[in-house]
Amino acid sequence: MKKAVFPGSFDPLTLGHYDIIMRGLTLFDEIILAIGVNADKNYMFSLDERKHFLEEAFKGEPKIKVDTYKGLTVDYCNYKKAQFILRGLRNPADFEFEKAIAHTNRKLEQIETVFLLTSSGKSYISSSIVRDVIRNNGDYTGLVPDVVRKTPD
Repeated sequence: MKKAVFPGSFDPLTLGHYDIIMRGLTLFDEIILAIGVNADKNYMFSLDERKHFLEEAFKGEPKIKVDTYKGLTVDYCNYKKAQFILRGLRNPADFEFEKAIAHTNRKLEQIETVFLLTSSGKSYISSSIVRDVIRNNGDYTGLVPDVVRKTPD
């Protein structure tokens, strides 16, 4: 069974994430959407909200599991017996950043990282851009799945 972990903060889940996940389903038997927990980060959406977004967006898909983790992604992959890490690439800067992480992960645990390019119409979407649009009361609905419909307190 080919099992992949798609790690991220998903703060919030975007259409770019959704695109990579749906396309990843054609490659893997199971994808674990793993929300990394970092106590030093200031999130716009709570962990429960982010988990809810993922669970609702993919509730009809049996090949997708949603979980949270702390620590190194490679340790989590070993714990879940996942052979692959799935990552999306939007641009050359993403590639350079993700390449360094992939080489490190492979050195640490011999795990393969599979990169998918985001669809051209979604390559500009990032969680940080979505958060900025939300903070400034802009219409973010065309950047996120329908389940992500909350304004911060």
